[in-house]
Amino acid sequence: MHRDVWTGVAPLPWSDSTNELADVVERVACELARTAAERDRAGGTALEQRQLLRGSGLLTLAVPAAWGGQEARWPAIFSAVRRLAQADSSLAHLFGFQHLQVASVLLFGSPAQQERYLGATVRQGWFWGNAVNARDTRLVATRTARGWRLDGVKSFCSGARDSDVLNVSFAVGDSPQERLFAVVPTDRAGIAVGDDWDNMGQRQTDSGTVLFDGVEVLHEEVLGPPGAASSPHATLRNLIGQVILTEIYLGNAQGALAQALQYTQTQVQPRAMAGVERAVDDGLLQLRVGEHWAALRSATALADEANHAFERAWQRGSALTAQERGQLGMDVAAARVTAGRTALQVSSQIFELMGARATTASLALDRYWRNVRVHTLHDPLDYRSKSMGRWLLTGEVPDPYGYG
Repeated sequence: MHRDVWTGVAPLPWSDSTNELADVVERVACELARTAAERDRAGGTALEQRQLLRGSGLLTLAVPAAWGGQEARWPAIFSAVRRLAQADSSLAHLFGFQHLQVASVLLFGSPAQQERYLGATVRQGWFWGNAVNARDTRLVATRTARGWRLDGVKSFCSGARDSDVLNVSFAVGDSPQERLFAVVPTDRAGIAVGDDWDNMGQRQTDSGTVLFDGVEVLHEEVLGPPGAASSPHATLRNLIGQVILTEIYLGNAQGALAQALQYTQTQVQPRAMAGVERAVDDGLLQLRVGEHWAALRSATALADEANHAFERAWQRGSALTAQERGQLGMDVAAARVTAGRTALQVSSQIFELMGARATTASLALDRYWRNVRVHTLHDPLDYRSKSMGRWLLTGEVPDPYGYG
């Protein structure tokens, strides 16, 4: 088993008997890393790299073997997100969200829908996009004889461009439990995917808007039964999204520290006041590297623990209780907060190791911080910490139908 130079520990097992998946992920990560800085500056849709993921076979990791998928364990999938994020945070995001949409079908869909949509994911090489932002209420659903008509807008639709199908959510009542999910072909009449994502981080996630103008959704395209609000097990979808972001934080921090170590070892001249001939012998630089490495080791261990707890909850199926789900939610929240704050620390402070020359735009080493900063603002870490404190003091767990 190869060793993880970013954390100093062996990575999670990819399967029960082989490291073949790890080798595939490593090859894809190395190819993504080759052009990551250049593509970060360019933004837009990474068509060539999305095709690389399509051809790698990695998009079917979460699909059960019964429908041609690899039925990988969740810790292996999350570990793949982390490794890809070390190389290219945007493509890691799209890769992770692919499995989030697959999980939606597994958790919400009927057996017939699972066979139909997940079988097609394997046979036709589907890349999934999403339009499920629950906080954007501008999408209006109107009942029709055949199902629903959708009109309006959804924002933060990561991966919608160049996708084959969209996972679309829409409200049919006032409560979170009355939110429906549907699988809709991206090229359906009335759907227009915007080219309007121009944020400072996650530059190639295409997380812009999707416009719906009289889009027909058939009854059989709405996922269920059991549906989105059917059990504590069904609410694991929200936690998958949280874990993916945790892994993106960790991957960015690991990638940033690895770049900083290499640059410091090969490019940095010692400061005059350090009194040493080599930068690597500067005691202050050694102190900072040690602090970052220890913080990252701690955050990684906490995330690994939460990932294994998630797998145990997933395997519980319909037997998973609300209390067990609540405990898992807190484990995931602890990992998320720790990873986010550690990643912000590491990705911003690597320049203190490398010096001013490392801020050149050609290296784009600031992308690691920008990627983490965008995501940590999407779902503020302070509210994660507050929810953990409320749970510890009162026993109240977060709303499983919200972001928790």
